[in-house]
Amino acid sequence: METETNNKDKDNVILYQPFDGGSKESVALQNSIDNMDIRSMIVLVRGWQVILDRNLAVLYGVSTKALNQAVKRNLERFPEDFMFQLTKEECSRSQFVTLNGTRGKNMKYLPYSFTENGIAMLSSVLRSESAISVNIKIMRTFTSMRHAGKSELPLSRRLELVERHQLELSLRQSESENKIVEMLQRLDYGQLSPVQGVFFDGQIFDAYTFAADLIRSARERIVLIDNYVDDSVLKMLTKRSEGVEVTILTRRISEAFNLDLERHNRQYHPVEVETSDRFHDRFLIIDSAVFHLGASLKDLGKKLFAFGKLEVNAEWLLKGVGS
Repeated sequence: METETNNKDKDNVILYQPFDGGSKESVALQNSIDNMDIRSMIVLVRGWQVILDRNLAVLYGVSTKALNQAVKRNLERFPEDFMFQLTKEECSRSQFVTLNGTRGKNMKYLPYSFTENGIAMLSSVLRSESAISVNIKIMRTFTSMRHAGKSELPLSRRLELVERHQLELSLRQSESENKIVEMLQRLDYGQLSPVQGVFFDGQIFDAYTFAADLIRSARERIVLIDNYVDDSVLKMLTKRSEGVEVTILTRRISEAFNLDLERHNRQYHPVEVETSDRFHDRFLIIDSAVFHLGASLKDLGKKLFAFGKLEVNAEWLLKGVGS
């Protein structure tokens, strides 16, 4: 039987022998456990509160080798969130030097660490009453530390929690500041333009107002990519602020539109018009913001159309410009 085989291994005998609550040895072991500071054995590794195998071996009254051999025979019960092996870098930390007296590079082997769940599982591997008794005490220690609150956690854990809280607070603050800056900029431009939406058939004035507000918001440039433009587009572009450069990219320039453009440029700041057949859809670039338009600027409101602000780089989009 497995028990008989395991008992032949001197390191494993204590794992399976019955617990005699009245023997001197068992009483001495229980007294030793009661006097141990289990809290000092709990350390923080990779965000987990763990106890090292050598310290657990002391608590269970077995050799470290015997404990690990028993675990290895039942590895399916110990996934990574139950047990994992430390690295040399982790072993060189001061908390482990204090507990074990040697640095990672001087250790003969890299120890295993057991989380609370892993320690609970040990009671099914170390099949003795003494192991159960030890597990109960360890579990109560973990529970009392949780109930005591964060102030009872190791200093490194408390510092980690503080740093994480500060980082999350900083990120939220940064996001809020960015939103406030964006809102102030849009207020400074004189409007709070929507970033997406739908205009239904017949909403001619609403659609016109929407486009006009976008044009007014430009501070440096406007680029219209639209294969169907006429003089109504030029009229709409006159609503831009002084000094704002305008470029229209369209498939072809008709004689009528060329005449309209010439007359417009005599009176207003010139609008540059270039031909390009690389665009199928319609886009409106306001400074660095890119809007996708579901209809030509001259036809807004005549039929149902949608618009949306795209999170793309305007220069990247304009690389499609050319012959």
